Amino acid sequence: MKKLVAIAATVLAVASVLVGFQIAGPTAGQQPANALSGSSFQAGNIISDANFYNGGSMTINQVQAFLDSQVSTCTNSNCLRNGRYSMNNRGADAMCAAVTGGSSLSTAQIVTRVGKACGISPKVMLVTLQKEQGLITSRGPSAAVLERAMGYACPDNVGGHCDPAYAGVGNQMYWSAWQWKRYSNPPGTSNYFTWFNPGGNRAIQYNVPTSCGTKSVAVQNKATAALYYYTPYTPNTAALNNLYGTGDGCSAYGNRNFWRMYTDWFGSTTGNAPVPTTAKGSYDAVTASYNTATVAGWALDTTTTASTRIRVTIGSTSTTAPATGNRPDVAAAYPKSGAKHGFTATVAAPAGSQQVCVSALSSNGKTSADLGCRTVTVLNGSPFGSLDRAAAAPGGVSVAGWAIDPETAKSIGVTVTSDGKAVKKFTATKSRPDVARAYPKAGAAHGFGATSPVPAGSHRICVTGTNVGKGSNATIGSCSTVDVPGSRPIGSFERATVTPTAVTVTGWALDGDSKSPIRVEVTVDGVAKRVAADGSRPDVAKLYPIYGSARGFTVSVPASRGTHEVCVKALNTGSGNYSPRLGCKTVTVVNAAPIGSLDEVKPVAGGISAAGWAIDPDTKSSIAVDLTVDSTVKRVTASASRPDVARSYPAAGAAHGYRATLGASAGTHKVCATAVDWAGGAGTPLGCKTVTVP
Repeated sequence: MKKLVAIAATVLAVASVLVGFQIAGPTAGQQPANALSGSSFQAGNIISDANFYNGGSMTINQVQAFLDSQVSTCTNSNCLRNGRYSMNNRGADAMCAAVTGGSSLSTAQIVTRVGKACGISPKVMLVTLQKEQGLITSRGPSAAVLERAMGYACPDNVGGHCDPAYAGVGNQMYWSAWQWKRYSNPPGTSNYFTWFNPGGNRAIQYNVPTSCGTKSVAVQNKATAALYYYTPYTPNTAALNNLYGTGDGCSAYGNRNFWRMYTDWFGSTTGNAPVPTTAKGSYDAVTASYNTATVAGWALDTTTTASTRIRVTIGSTSTTAPATGNRPDVAAAYPKSGAKHGFTATVAAPAGSQQVCVSALSSNGKTSADLGCRTVTVLNGSPFGSLDRAAAAPGGVSVAGWAIDPETAKSIGVTVTSDGKAVKKFTATKSRPDVARAYPKAGAAHGFGATSPVPAGSHRICVTGTNVGKGSNATIGSCSTVDVPGSRPIGSFERATVTPTAVTVTGWALDGDSKSPIRVEVTVDGVAKRVAADGSRPDVAKLYPIYGSARGFTVSVPASRGTHEVCVKALNTGSGNYSPRLGCKTVTVVNAAPIGSLDEVKPVAGGISAAGWAIDPDTKSSIAVDLTVDSTVKRVTASASRPDVARSYPAAGAAHGYRATLGASAGTHKVCATAVDWAGGAGTPLGCKTVTVP
């Protein structure tokens, strides 16, 4: 579907450069119309001017519905049904009125905006998208195909690549419509395009090779001439005889396919023209305010002096209004109609950039005349502001922030909702100098802060500003999900660690009724100990910021060897008397026996020397050793350095050796050593030796 469209006078001079090799047969999703025959094709009247230049032939919703009907699902984001494309803003010129672009427009938005601005039927553009690249029924077109969507400025002799200035869906749609209008030599342009002009017989080739011959065609209208300028070939008999397939080597299919596809999709290309209307008028001005647009101008029906009505369309919404205002200038121009034909109508409009279109209605309301479209920026009159804080607090949820309605400097009402239900209403009257600095016309009296009753649990908290004037009630800032503790204490029994003599319990607790720390009760086999949960817990403060971080507890309870049940209860404060259990855990207290050795016993001056080492696995500290000579006991500390012991028991270290001199008389004595248990349990005998003191 390669096409080089004339875009400069030096190129326009040769009609043959407009050649298009379009899709020959029917495309996926397009079924041949049984009643359609190639014999119905009129080479001199392919499409009527009324159908071709009807820029308002489809609304944006109708275009989208049409695209949806052609493709059920898309396989990529390029699909015209769902895709988003860019289009530049364009100023008005002799071909097109100004058109508003954007960076993320739907196909329907582009087609209808360009159609109205340039006066080219959206139906014509949709058919061309299909005939050029098969884009209407493509579920996942490539970027290269989108680049040359309408075949505009995409010549064969550079490998089919489009001029970057005209590439892409938005550019292709605008410039092809612009070019179709240029072919009619509108006022303000030169009378350049004449070789296919209506009103005479024109020799039109069947295909590129001149040997294929030409056909004398009596071109009847500007629209048909525009199609020949765009694609300068007419279908031969072979192409028309096989309307949904291929002909012969001299067959060209562009204009045949255009006629066939338009007829299959939208009906007759030469019938179904808009009903002539006696309505006319002028769209003089449009202004925008808060959620409204005001249009002004005049409208009348030339068959009556009675006032008529106008239709104002913004997006997919239309509103009618009377044209009854006094316009002496209209009466001067149309003396038989009188002066009561002016209109000034204010209609609701969404905030943002909006295209506002006006039509004059005939007196019976059955026909209309498009008076044009203009783009304005509509202000948002709905409240706005910030929800600075939404956090659990005694009594429910504390919210703080500010709210303004742009149409008044007065304080406005706000409503706090929990999971969509209103829980508190008040007026945002608190002083916020920072808000006044940012919005000096509004002043400072727009802050709010309050606690709303919300039950325990996780809740979606929102604040809504009450609208004043135009607009509607609006959510202030962003909603927050808040975990509310409620009146019953909450917390967590996280760990229970054991030593040979005790159980240490850690966790956190708070009561939603109080910002002060509460107490917890720890029981080991029913024996209770109470302490304050006031240890630092930044993680709890992050979840419940108003309650602070002093919510942790660490409690040690003495415990003997064996298995114990350890439980923790959070003690209620404030309303209610329920103190919930945070959990129970079963732990086993184990006291490991000391180990060691009596290495040496020998006589020395003054008595007996005994040496060895001792370790208690429950501690790295040096432990005591009892040395016995006969029935006399001496306790020493095994703290001397023993590197050999450290090598064997690296976790214990070296400070576990002992050496002592024990008083003894001459004779034979029995010397024994016992390692003393660090936790008070039974000691471990390290051995006995017999020695004789001379």
